[in-house]
Amino acid sequence: MTSVFLSGFGISAGLIMAIGAQNAHVLRQGLRREHVGMTILVCAACDALLILLGVVGLGKVFTANPDWMTIARLGGAAFLGWYGLRALLSALKGSSMQVDGSDGQRKLTRTQALLAAAGFSLLNPHAYLDTVVLIGSVGSQQADALRPIFAAGAVTASFVWFGMLGYGARMLTPVFSRPMAWRVLDALVAAMLWSIALMLVLH
Repeated sequence: MTSVFLSGFGISAGLIMAIGAQNAHVLRQGLRREHVGMTILVCAACDALLILLGVVGLGKVFTANPDWMTIARLGGAAFLGWYGLRALLSALKGSSMQVDGSDGQRKLTRTQALLAAAGFSLLNPHAYLDTVVLIGSVGSQQADALRPIFAAGAVTASFVWFGMLGYGARMLTPVFSRPMAWRVLDALVAAMLWSIALMLVLH
């Protein structure tokens, strides 16, 4: 049983640790120290839900309905494109974000932070590919009695990773005390979000 748990943990960790829109958002909130705990909880809870749905076989339903995937791709591309534009505008502004929040930029409200975290988790088709399809396909091959253990390992990896990313970001405070570092980060985030959006539209 331990090996099954570790298998789920390892597969999930390997997928979610890759740089993506969701990780970039958690990192940014961690650096800003804005609603970090809630952002981590929402992202990890959404991943947990998608993983569980994948393990019970929802991935097959998605792959069998191309129209659903098309809607998800285009909707996700629009969402990521919009946030990419916001990141680019932030990078181009002369007054970039400061860690202490003294830059004058409006902070996200609790509701806005919650919706943003849910959006990056649920409106990004790459998240469905990683959790529902890939992790779900491996989990669904486990024996019925072992599927909950595999899913528990995968879900644990998600909570551990987002917790480390969100709260560990403050260790980078000395680096991001310089406005230029924020501008570079925002530019990279914009490029990444737009590249993902473009891939979703073209494929």
